[in-house]
Amino acid sequence: MYYRQSIEVVEKELGTNKTGLTTAEVKLRTKQYGKNLLPKKKKDSILKIFFSEFKDPMVILLIVAIIASLFAGEAIDAIAIIFIVFIDLIMGTYQENKANNTAEALANLVTAKTKVIRNGDTVSINAEDLTIGDIVVLESGDKISADLRIIESHNLTVDESILTGESVQVDKNNAIVKKEDATISEQTNMLFSGTTVVTGRAKGIVAGIGLNTEIGKIADTLNNTKETKSPLEVRVEKLSKQISFLVLAVAAVLTILLILKNVPYHEIFLSVIALAVSAMPEGLPLALTMALTIASNKMAKQNVVVRKLKSAESLGSCTVIASDKTGTLTVNEQTAKKILLPNGEEYNISGTGFNFNGEVKGKNLKRAEEIALLGVINNEATVNEKQIVGDSIDIAFKVLGKKLKVNEKGLRPIEIIPYESENKYSAVFFEKDGEVYCTVKGSLEVVKSFCKDIHLISAGPKSKILDRQNEELAKNGYRVIALAVGRVKKQAKYTVDDIKNLTFMGLVGFIDPIREEAVSSIKECKTAGIKVLMITGDHPLTAFSIAKDLQLTNTFSEVTEGREVEAELKKGEKSFDRFVKKKIIFARVTPQQKLEIVESLKRQGEFVAVTGDGVNDAPALKTANIGIAMGSGTDIARETADMIIVDDNFKSIVAGIKEGRVAYANIRKIILFLISCGLAEVTFFILSIIIDLPMPLVAIQLLWINVVTDGIQDFALSFEKAEPGILNEPPRSPKESIFNKILFKEIAISGLIIGSLVFGAWVFLLNVVHMDVSLARGYIMALMVFIQNIHVFNCRSEHRSAFSVPLRSNWLIVGGVVISIILQFIVMEVPFLAQFLQTAPISFEHLAILFGLASLVLVFMEIYKFTSNKLTRKK
Repeated sequence: MYYRQSIEVVEKELGTNKTGLTTAEVKLRTKQYGKNLLPKKKKDSILKIFFSEFKDPMVILLIVAIIASLFAGEAIDAIAIIFIVFIDLIMGTYQENKANNTAEALANLVTAKTKVIRNGDTVSINAEDLTIGDIVVLESGDKISADLRIIESHNLTVDESILTGESVQVDKNNAIVKKEDATISEQTNMLFSGTTVVTGRAKGIVAGIGLNTEIGKIADTLNNTKETKSPLEVRVEKLSKQISFLVLAVAAVLTILLILKNVPYHEIFLSVIALAVSAMPEGLPLALTMALTIASNKMAKQNVVVRKLKSAESLGSCTVIASDKTGTLTVNEQTAKKILLPNGEEYNISGTGFNFNGEVKGKNLKRAEEIALLGVINNEATVNEKQIVGDSIDIAFKVLGKKLKVNEKGLRPIEIIPYESENKYSAVFFEKDGEVYCTVKGSLEVVKSFCKDIHLISAGPKSKILDRQNEELAKNGYRVIALAVGRVKKQAKYTVDDIKNLTFMGLVGFIDPIREEAVSSIKECKTAGIKVLMITGDHPLTAFSIAKDLQLTNTFSEVTEGREVEAELKKGEKSFDRFVKKKIIFARVTPQQKLEIVESLKRQGEFVAVTGDGVNDAPALKTANIGIAMGSGTDIARETADMIIVDDNFKSIVAGIKEGRVAYANIRKIILFLISCGLAEVTFFILSIIIDLPMPLVAIQLLWINVVTDGIQDFALSFEKAEPGILNEPPRSPKESIFNKILFKEIAISGLIIGSLVFGAWVFLLNVVHMDVSLARGYIMALMVFIQNIHVFNCRSEHRSAFSVPLRSNWLIVGGVVISIILQFIVMEVPFLAQFLQTAPISFEHLAILFGLASLVLVFMEIYKFTSNKLTRKK
């Protein structure tokens, strides 16, 4: 606890002094403590990504089908399935490697440098070469690369938002902190790795490097935090089990039927294997990969980089978004929004962040211009089109000056008294038109103490008007700065004693404004049934004010803070879960508490998306169902997340939710198409066996239909656009299977209709027309091709009529139908292909009859959808 020790004790304990370490000492300490590096996640090689694709349950199912096909002697089936699996693995590997490369490109590739005193001289070194006991020299804009105990400082403020989540800069000094177990934000004499110096200068002793820094502790937490499977992974695993169960059930039924018919056991084995392979949706893994790849590419155009392919659908599944405030819902740029005068007049200021666009509205802008000019004079920031550097409040004052077009020409600063945290003010003596003036800005109490007329303001009906104004601004989340000015006597030198008899000018309220698009984005989330929570390191009042502007809540009872969270945690999981369920805003929480909140939401059955940009967000990003990092965030946050919002825009998350839902809807459409066609094949297969008819299709014909016809159409279904109102629907239940009751019913009905139609045609051709079995199979093959190319239009929507889904929204469907039918004509007309697929040419008249019969599928499914929708409306 170096923050509780004096500088002399720290120097003695760390074996250093103000002249720094010697070269020999640095070598010894580097050997003892190692480099100042955090363990960085090694980038997965292409081979590793490729082999990880084999973990997919659907791929495992197909590998079983390959082995079964080889046992049954169906080498062509096995080769075809191997080809499908290989293409699926290649596509998945390519997409994930591409996403990883994009994420890596976002990382900061510049080697961090830092200044240290070694051998009595100030030198610049790589940050990774820092060691315990080094004396580090810091100034405005420097990134701090190790944990330091401050030994001297001047006007020092630091941005610690990546660790604490607080948007306001922290004042730092070298005074001993007496409090035991002080939090990071309370350790005012410590500087932490990864944070940034905003203003001032300092020297500090390196007290912690690498994993022994506060950032290092969070990195270590990440290594021990269990990753969560994406919603799609959970659902696909369940679907794979359901398909396996169905295939086994069908195989069992067929085995019993064949045993009852006294069929030899080796024939039973071959028949069961053939049927199981035909029932297996071979194209499903490839179709899933295609749908997710398309969604991933669409998200990339919306500035959402998906790092893991299966995460592309995840945003569409989330029921809760636990969002960081600073830099995610707000712009992380203090902005002057209000000016209040002692007489009660008020000015409202438009514009967001450090952008010069905006205007000041009020009765008479002269007083506002005077206040802005004083803020510009008493200022250490640099603000121009090329560079914006300095304290955020100083920057905001200069931006306000730009909006009011104040002119500081002719004003010459004479003496500057910089801001010190213990003094709570800064002052500037300046010359104007031959006279000397002093202006002060700082806290209300301190600035009032310098004013001559403050007793007048505090008397009579205007009693304590400034205090009321200050309290009102603070209650609404504003950071308040008071300003005063007055003429002083000319003299050689000016000190604090010369700041007196000033005129109080007014108060300026600053706030980290919300992103302009955040309110509409949150509204869309609510419409989509997604609950948005704010988790921040800021003060509860500030968080509540922002939450009201974002329309997240209007009730302070829905706001909590770290101390309450910690107290509730001690009461046990059930009590804590009830507590979390009632809250919308979580203020001043630690990284560990944020992690506990996410775990609680997951226990409540929510699928949780967590957004963040700081190191403090990383553990929660990892444990969430879907972690979303901001593109401008820290390397740790980006490496931990499942996806990255490149433009830091909350609106992009909503776009990602939409594309995720589209991806899931298209996956269901593909499953409806493939499984219903597979069920149809099983149906006419078993019915034929029951009445002692030959199989309607042989293995090679089934393979042609399953791979070529199905393959073309499930590819086309991957490109379906969003259906109307997709963001008006509530999120799916986290417990809901892909193969739910609605989908099961539609698959069963369409599969049985198709199977019955094909079986009826098969019976007619053999028993009525007495057609040769080989020729009849050619007819059945053509019929199945026609049916599938018509049925794909049914599958474009689970609820809407096929005629209400415009063809122009997906011309690939039409192209797929044309290509599929042309290929069928080719295999029928080209002799060697016809012989290979055991088919033959069919007359145009007979093809027209087959097409008419196939069209009945569309009629029956339109009747089903109409009836189903009518019943739903009645409910």
